[in-house]
Amino acid sequence: MMRSYYPLLIFLAPLAAGLITAFFGGLIGQKAHRIGVLAQVVALVVSAQIFYRVVTQGPVLINLSLFPSAANGIFHFGFYIDRLSALMMVHITAVSTIIYLFSIRYMQQDRKYTWFLSLLSLTVFVLLCMISSSNMLMLFLFWQLLSWLLWLLAYNYSHPATVRGASRTFVMLRVGDAAFLLGMLLAYSLYGTLDFSQLFARAAAVHAVFALWPGGGLEVSGATAVTLLIFIGAMSKSAQFPLHMWLPDSLYAPTPVHALLHAGIINAGGFLLNRLSPLYGLSPTTLHLIFSIGALTALLGAGMMLTQNDIKKTLGYSTIGQMGYMIMECGLGAFALAIFHLIAHGLFKATIFLNCGHVIHAARQEPRLPAKDKAMDQGEFLLIPWLTGFITTLILPLIILLAAHGILSLPLRNAQGVEIFLFFSWVTSSQAILTLYRLRAVASRKVAVLMLLTLLLVVMTYLLAAQAFTYFLYPEPGTVAGYFQAAALPGTLFDVIIEMTALAVIFNWAFIYARSHGKSLQMPVWVNALETRLYLLFMNRLYLDALALRLKGAVSGALNRLEGNRAFPYVSALIALGIALPGMGWPRNLSAPDTTLFLFVALMMPLFP
Repeated sequence: MMRSYYPLLIFLAPLAAGLITAFFGGLIGQKAHRIGVLAQVVALVVSAQIFYRVVTQGPVLINLSLFPSAANGIFHFGFYIDRLSALMMVHITAVSTIIYLFSIRYMQQDRKYTWFLSLLSLTVFVLLCMISSSNMLMLFLFWQLLSWLLWLLAYNYSHPATVRGASRTFVMLRVGDAAFLLGMLLAYSLYGTLDFSQLFARAAAVHAVFALWPGGGLEVSGATAVTLLIFIGAMSKSAQFPLHMWLPDSLYAPTPVHALLHAGIINAGGFLLNRLSPLYGLSPTTLHLIFSIGALTALLGAGMMLTQNDIKKTLGYSTIGQMGYMIMECGLGAFALAIFHLIAHGLFKATIFLNCGHVIHAARQEPRLPAKDKAMDQGEFLLIPWLTGFITTLILPLIILLAAHGILSLPLRNAQGVEIFLFFSWVTSSQAILTLYRLRAVASRKVAVLMLLTLLLVVMTYLLAAQAFTYFLYPEPGTVAGYFQAAALPGTLFDVIIEMTALAVIFNWAFIYARSHGKSLQMPVWVNALETRLYLLFMNRLYLDALALRLKGAVSGALNRLEGNRAFPYVSALIALGIALPGMGWPRNLSAPDTTLFLFVALMMPLFP
């Protein structure tokens, strides 16, 4: 481990650019963007150098603690750049540099041009500090600053829908931040430290168990309670169901903002779970819940994406579905694969969002409705075309995937994570080929063959990259195998999930294939009714917005009734402190100055407006 202050340029460059552009941008004028471009390039170049240095010489430690002895080290701040942090730094600085260059022309005519560029630089600074924090409290502080910056990046404050979306984003992220704070305090009370290396070691040695409520009842391990609370924070940032509603409501912001989300904001949950992977490896219960939430989010996000008629909302729900896959991979124990998914999807979706504005502009120039497909004559269902499509879209992708796994010698036995990854790869690739096969053009079979060859190349590349990320991020022998074992589902449940999902894929494939080729399948009346109801359900975003409005009305009414009582906030705060503090052992171990310092920092945290 090396101690060096040279990497501070990565953080200081965007911070200085953000402050200079904010305070002196009006004096500098249209050339203010040059400062930001220089800062982004400096951060990118130094990040690449530090990445090579970390790979060849080991992690870099920078100690910046202002209170080294306060509260038993809880305020011991510093930067710890390991392989995970260095990799994320290169990703964030590369994506943000492209976004900054794009924003120069995209936002040039805006009257708050320099303010927007300043926010971009400050967001990059906060992201870089968050991923390189050596202490959970420091990570939490920058985690919260991201929530505030998302409200500021809404930008168009004169537009009522934008303000409503920004406010909902702020409130929903507060829910996750509050749970994150509780998990952090519980971790400190159980293990006595928030430094990552010490925290992981003590969590593995201390097996604390406590009841969920006083007087006994259901018991839970300390690692499970801590990881569940912190996971709620990851759910809010990475838009996991049911905390996903903020992302579609934030789509009124400028296009570069949504591209910047994929540099490390919307996918921050995947980073957080990787940073705390030794802690999550101690709790199979939490890993199973993470897998369930991720799978459900992936399914619902894809369903809502298919029913949207706005390009940005379609991309937004696509992001929700992809973040579901990322979280699901963490729940399988494939933490390194989640990082590869984070980077690959971030680069892809950031590019898509940057091109989204061009598509919207082109659509405004052509106000006519999109051309409709020609009506297909209904005919009888022929066996030969059906079998051809079945083999092309379902059987051949499975053969390709098995062949790729065989060539790379990936273990399939006693590794549910690998099997589920194989299964979902088959589902995704078969549906992609089916989409092309539905084109019904003269060269559709040629396109399908080309798609199969492309699939082989993509699968080989993806698996090789996944292996490389696994060995790069978790080189210790047995670490990844331990995560897979901790995340393993019960055998019967695992088999039922695979079999039911496979049957559902085959049934839906037959239905879609027949419809797209002008064939007719006799379906019961209840199936058609269910199809309509599901379409309405996804189109209306699961009716969660209506439910949120009702809850908001009920809560607002109750708060308005309490608003007249000026003593209510103070009384409720004292009651909460009286209930919470006696139940924690760590406050009794703090001196009066340390307790005062801790309460001051807690009050200064921007947890609630």
